[in-house]
Amino acid sequence: MTENAQQQPPAPDTELPTQYAPADVEGPLYERWVERGYFEADAKSDKPPYTVVIPPPNVTGSLHLGHAFEHTLIDALTRRKRMQGYETLWQPGMDHAGIATQNVVERELGKEGKSRHDLGREAFVERVWQWKAESGGQISGQMRRLGDGVAWSRERFTMDEGLSQAVQTIFKKLYDDELIYRAERIINWCPRCLTAISDIEVEYQDDDGELVSMKYGEGDDTIVVATTRAETMLGDTAVAVHPDDERYKHLVGKLIRLPLTDRSIPVVADTHVDPEFGTGAVKVTPAHDPNDFEIGQRHDLPSITIMDEHAVITAHGPFQGLDRLEARSAIVAALRAEGRIVAEKRPYVHSVGHCSRCKTTIEPRLSMQWWVKVGPLAKAAGDAVRDGKVKIHPQEMEKRYFDWVDNLHDWCISRQLWWGHRIPVWYGPNGEVVCVGPDEEPPTGEGWRQDTDVLDTWFSSGLWPFSTLGWPEQTESLAKFYPNSVLVTGYDILFFWVARMMMFGLYAMDGTPPFHTIALHGMVRDQFGKKMSKSFGNAVNPLDWMDKYGSDALRFTLARGANPGVDVPIGEDWVQGSRNFANKIWNATRFALMNGATVEGPLPDPSKMSATDRWILSRLNSVVAEVDAYYEDFQFAKLSDALFHFAWDEVFDWYVELSKTVFQAGGEPAEVSQRVLGEVLDVTLKLLHPVVPFVTETLWTTLTGGESIVIADWPTDSGFRDTAAEQEISTLQSVITEVRRFRADQGLQPGQRVPARLTLDGTALAPHEAAIRQLLRLQPEGDSFTATATLPVAGAEVALDLSGTIDVAAERKRLAKDLAAAEKEKAQATAKLGNEAFLAKAPDHVVDKIRTRLAKAEEDIARITAQLEKLPQA
Repeated sequence: MTENAQQQPPAPDTELPTQYAPADVEGPLYERWVERGYFEADAKSDKPPYTVVIPPPNVTGSLHLGHAFEHTLIDALTRRKRMQGYETLWQPGMDHAGIATQNVVERELGKEGKSRHDLGREAFVERVWQWKAESGGQISGQMRRLGDGVAWSRERFTMDEGLSQAVQTIFKKLYDDELIYRAERIINWCPRCLTAISDIEVEYQDDDGELVSMKYGEGDDTIVVATTRAETMLGDTAVAVHPDDERYKHLVGKLIRLPLTDRSIPVVADTHVDPEFGTGAVKVTPAHDPNDFEIGQRHDLPSITIMDEHAVITAHGPFQGLDRLEARSAIVAALRAEGRIVAEKRPYVHSVGHCSRCKTTIEPRLSMQWWVKVGPLAKAAGDAVRDGKVKIHPQEMEKRYFDWVDNLHDWCISRQLWWGHRIPVWYGPNGEVVCVGPDEEPPTGEGWRQDTDVLDTWFSSGLWPFSTLGWPEQTESLAKFYPNSVLVTGYDILFFWVARMMMFGLYAMDGTPPFHTIALHGMVRDQFGKKMSKSFGNAVNPLDWMDKYGSDALRFTLARGANPGVDVPIGEDWVQGSRNFANKIWNATRFALMNGATVEGPLPDPSKMSATDRWILSRLNSVVAEVDAYYEDFQFAKLSDALFHFAWDEVFDWYVELSKTVFQAGGEPAEVSQRVLGEVLDVTLKLLHPVVPFVTETLWTTLTGGESIVIADWPTDSGFRDTAAEQEISTLQSVITEVRRFRADQGLQPGQRVPARLTLDGTALAPHEAAIRQLLRLQPEGDSFTATATLPVAGAEVALDLSGTIDVAAERKRLAKDLAAAEKEKAQATAKLGNEAFLAKAPDHVVDKIRTRLAKAEEDIARITAQLEKLPQA
């Protein structure tokens, strides 16, 4: 477990200040790590590779708690693997974030009284690049604050030259394989951003709307339909009913009049309709609803577009030129005037999609777009998990993955933006369509023009695991670091980013998946489990907590809450507690250094060690094995908790305290314990380092004189176990704990000294008398010693003289009063629980509360009675 120090450790009292100040340590330490190249990865190395890509944050983004959480987990994995001897690459970079970035720059132009159209496409794109150079990538500096051990020299951007070549290459390959096509379909349309957007960019929320039931047709051929979007009735081309619905069988195939228009539309039978919902009849608007579009395809219905890209009505008639919401009110009023309104429900709360960027209500719209035919790609992505090529962790998330990839619809990849990867397709004057690869010249001449759309951001980020390594070139980095070892990401983008990487990786890399394991984590929530949001007033800027408590404290809090696939609650009190833990590590290491702890030379032979020394080394090896097992299973919460309790409870609160008498006595036992304590701290700091890198680096280099803990060897389990020593120290702990509890029950102050006689002969506790007396503040018994309380514990006996420390009579009176109160509480609870009439009427939660009160009263009675029995007679 030991890494030999390179030099004698410096004098601790000058190297370590009395208090740990994260702000003074973290920045300079991180820059030193980067300057020394610790985080870089060498493709020529013969070490085994370990690769993780960063889920690329948006160039417009800043560090939020979700980033800090995810980055902490990835950094912990990569730091440990680096210490284990792997050639570790954590690949950094940013996403160009098409819509978000374009919106940012357009807002800037708006402040100047201009729009992108005033600049023109080329000048606008140049303006975006200028914004990126000046203001983009703020998150990179914040990642350094957090301690991200990424290979900064390899930083990539999804619009840089190499990644642009990768995008054009795979587009051309998919196009030639007839897996990309152009077609008119229903898409999510944002009337503010004026582009199609992906499903992940749609946020659903409950809005107050209206549900209007209206009558179509005349006389016996009338039928009632309901809608929340009355304006779309202008584009209706049918009414649909279920084929088995007896109420409407006489109407199927007939034409009925569409109100407010001069058109008649058919009634069609379609199994999509739920006869139990509403009236069992639905209006069909193929150009403005995805389900209606499918019905229209099945029944050869026309698709009538009634709105332009701004969601303004274009249908001829009195509503032309109205915004969709204005038209909605006007159309309902017109229908009401004709006596067509059967019912109106306001407010009608229903789920409505909004653009995640600008919060505008999404409009389903029929539009000519570019699509990826995902069928064969999705099948390969599903098979890779089914065949065991890729593991999903936790395994129960596999079902969600299969539910998604097995039911994927074709993917709309075109966006009506100027910022992004422009679609590499040219149209000729005579209807020609030419897709151009990265090494091909586009057609020129009169009438030739390039497609004006750009690709969905997810198209380029789907190539991230291999495009960042140089693909389509067969680079050394690609050969060394592909496939990635693990992808760490949130379950919320399992369907979007992860599925796309799986499809593209398997397709482009000859069936080799982009990663071996997908490790899914949850979302960060507040301490009450509520989603963090500015609108809720509970959003937290992680930089504020890092400024206040240090980056290590935030990281440890996040890791300690990270159970696989489960959301993570976090509150400021918990971060403060983690700061206290960092301070505890600091103070314990200062104590060790001041008492001669060392890593020099081999460990002494166990025969020369005390039981305390052998116990802590046995426990240390167990913890090394435990932490390794947790890392392999991505159990960050469990490994963090195990390290917290081992370091704080066992090392600092027990071993350090038990060693004080040894150090004070000096001699060979002290020298042995100095080496053991040095070993324990050396290994413990290494185990803690991946999660809390800054404080452990400072302490470890001071303790060992080593160059950096970042490149130190990861501890291994030596196999040393001593169950006898563990049992002996467990007995010692139980004695000390029991006597401390008794002292507290008697109202003694922790530092108050009490005369005591210890009878330890013939027990395993005999060698520990000095430690017991010191930890329990027990004085020698003296000539006037009178045993007023005797505690038999673990085969030994501790007799205490409390005559000069407490007022026995007053203490008995106080305890007697508490006992009476507890007995009264027990009697009242027992009476209620014995009352059958009460039990028959009382709610379950009330009965449970009374049972809890009874159990508490019984516990109090037992505790107080025991205290009274241990008190000396007055």
